[in-house]
Amino acid sequence: MNFKVLCMSAVALAMMSSAAIAAGSGTSALDDPAKMSPFFTDAGMKTLRSEADFKTAWMAMKPDERKAVLKDCGDTTLNKAHADFCAMAKKMGG
Repeated sequence: MNFKVLCMSAVALAMMSSAAIAAGSGTSALDDPAKMSPFFTDAGMKTLRSEADFKTAWMAMKPDERKAVLKDCGDTTLNKAHADFCAMAKKMGG
């Protein structure tokens, strides 16, 4: 009986830990709609603004925010998901 309780506790702990890790892993600057919406023309954030408008939005960001975006664009997985944006961001500041 004690062995079953111990095993069930271990399974529950593992499930809670993996859920917490998964929830924390998606904290990319590229996935923050509040930061990213000024760079796109549509609500679905699929169409980039013109280069001039992009530059205006880019320069309105704080330097540490721009660094975070460029760092995230350096990640291969994130870069694939945001290829057009990252190409423009690298052109602006990297």
